[in-house]
Amino acid sequence: VQLQASGGGLVQAGGSLRLSCTASGSIFSINGIGWYRQAPGKQRELVATITRGGSTTYADSVKGRFTISRDNAKDTVNLQMDSLKPEDTAVYYCRAEIIYSGTYYPREHWGQGTLVTVSS
Repeated sequence: VQLQASGGGLVQAGGSLRLSCTASGSIFSINGIGWYRQAPGKQRELVATITRGGSTTYADSVKGRFTISRDNAKDTVNLQMDSLKPEDTAVYYCRAEIIYSGTYYPREHWGQGTLVTVSS
């Protein structure tokens, strides 16, 4: 099972980016899935998560600017980032709780990370 993230890049402050993360492999289902980020010299922090049923959680710093969504049929999660600020600069990681085919318990998986750079 793999998580493949994409969509990072360089954008000016006030701009937008859309991150996507797709899970592949022998997947039965995915429970919670979401995005975390790690800025240089800082700890990794939660950005946004979404349950299989669609309930969302956002970090206070991104509320009203970022929107997380998922497509259960495609095992994909997206993060629409608007009104980006320089302080949003970080490596963004996808994380998912995946239940493998033929098993019952979720396992934690992390994607490889995608760099988002917001210039002032």
